[in-house]
Amino acid sequence: MEYAEIVYTVEDHIATVSLNRPEARNGYTVRMSDELADAFDQADSDERVRVVVFTGEGDDFCVGADLSQGGFDFGPAEGPWQEPAGRCSKRVYTMNKPVIAAIRGAAVGAGITITLACDYRLAAADARFGFVFARRGVFPEGGSAWFLPRLVSLGTALDWMISGRVFGAGEAKAAGLVQRVHQPGELLDKAYELAREIAERTAPVSVAVTRQLLYRMSGAETPFPAFELESKLIAGLPDHADAVEGVLSFFEKRAPRFPLASARDLPPYLPWLS
Repeated sequence: MEYAEIVYTVEDHIATVSLNRPEARNGYTVRMSDELADAFDQADSDERVRVVVFTGEGDDFCVGADLSQGGFDFGPAEGPWQEPAGRCSKRVYTMNKPVIAAIRGAAVGAGITITLACDYRLAAADARFGFVFARRGVFPEGGSAWFLPRLVSLGTALDWMISGRVFGAGEAKAAGLVQRVHQPGELLDKAYELAREIAERTAPVSVAVTRQLLYRMSGAETPFPAFELESKLIAGLPDHADAVEGVLSFFEKRAPRFPLASARDLPPYLPWLS
């Protein structure tokens, strides 16, 4: 796919996905949603890429759906159609690579829901957030009704979504929506600093499995499914090349060189692979 509304680059094992409609404050469009899904596909299948940084060009991350051109995308009430914000957040959720969202300025509506599946949300001190759907007479999107209560508690999710009010980075951090707040001029540098740490120090297969374990096991009724799957994973460690390298590098006091790739070396018995 040729990208018109995003920018995709890869450097030093880090893919950068940037929303690129700064003249429209990165207003979200159907084309943008499809380009994002394609870019995250690229990053996930590219063995050079270890981490993704997700950001926006200009002063705002994304002000939400851009209706200025006369409409959006409405599919059938039933069937396989996926609304546009979910096209991005669903693809991020299924990633094997960690995704770091770096958010400055406005992140409203789709501009915040598309980040909820990211592993990190770093915010600039000037960031403003809003789940404004009720104030527009529409409904939550992007899987936000599932992600948001898990991130910030049901009570906070109810407050933000029912009121539709806009709030700042301090409240977002206190509630757990963002992990860290930085000055606007430092935000991207801090995001890349974190990305490099992950790329250089962690094993891609371990990260991929851990990421999905947390998502898929934390909602189980009991810990017994986690007990079972974790036991299977640990039992296979003697034949797991990354585990051997991790132990050797520790004893040899050097940086690890993990040989396995998340695109081809995941344990085949993981239940979500089917």
